[in-house]
Amino acid sequence: MSPGSAAGAPRVPVEERLFSLVLALLATDTGLTKNEILSTVQGYRQRYDHGGSNANLERQFERDKDDIRDLGVPLETVESPAESGNQNSRYRIPRGSYELPSDITFSAEETAILGLAAMVWREGSLSTESRRALVKLRALGGTSDEPVLGYAPSLRVRDSAFEPLRTALDKHQVVRFAYLKPGELESRVRTVIPLALVQHQGRWHLAAEETGTGAQRTFLLRRIVGQVAATGEIVEPRADDESTRALRELEEVWSSHTAVVEVELESDAATRLLKRRGTVTAPSGALELHYSDLNIIADELASFGPEVLVLSPVELRDAVRSRLSLTAHDHREHTSD
Repeated sequence: MSPGSAAGAPRVPVEERLFSLVLALLATDTGLTKNEILSTVQGYRQRYDHGGSNANLERQFERDKDDIRDLGVPLETVESPAESGNQNSRYRIPRGSYELPSDITFSAEETAILGLAAMVWREGSLSTESRRALVKLRALGGTSDEPVLGYAPSLRVRDSAFEPLRTALDKHQVVRFAYLKPGELESRVRTVIPLALVQHQGRWHLAAEETGTGAQRTFLLRRIVGQVAATGEIVEPRADDESTRALRELEEVWSSHTAVVEVELESDAATRLLKRRGTVTAPSGALELHYSDLNIIADELASFGPEVLVLSPVELRDAVRSRLSLTAHDHREHTSD
């Protein structure tokens, strides 16, 4: 490991790294290579090893590309006819596809509100390091007149457990929290060693090791209830790439579960479900959907009401039916008051 490289580098918040990456790719017309991005952009450059292996950092960049595209940002890959290979590919975000449409205008009051919001974002999320990274990228040939105002950002809302868990990961702390599994009436307290925070299918998960059994578990952050508390115990950092392992396992679970549903043509359900990753239309016209958590997909399908009919599996059909029955019961109770 070269001096000043990843070993003692401070962890940069995910949202700041992604925002810096978007700014960088907006600031260039010709695109940036992976090496240029990893060595200059805030969130990557702190862990970049000049002359060494950056395999983990490259995997992080690949995941970040998917996250940016999931946010609706039109990230393009530009291949050079003269230079083949993944390392020579260039990445950019075309301004015309990301800027606000020319026919959208704002009143003076709306502009003031947007200006205040941009100021908060600029001063709160975009640090001095991000500005320095943008200056370095300009030296590579990119220009950017207004990197913040004039663009429509999309933000993901995180679970309240995210920040304390990320802090515990940074400090290698053992934590304790109450976890409520589907079907259980009371939560159970879990004491775990956090290994990685990963996002899969739009939801945050914690990969962790239980202190009592040594078993590795994956916890959905939305099911953590109450506060995440550090126990005061510190553990040695792990050398393995726990994020990759956790994402691989989540992907295996997602791939192994398939639901078959009928949807009403040209309905909101049809539009949304057809956009889900991995959705396949069967010869019968039914949709085949992958899922990793039965209760989450049951909530989603039930929200479409009569626009969706679950054909299989039976346990998913029953779960959706119970939710619809409960909704109908609550509605009757409300109207009778």
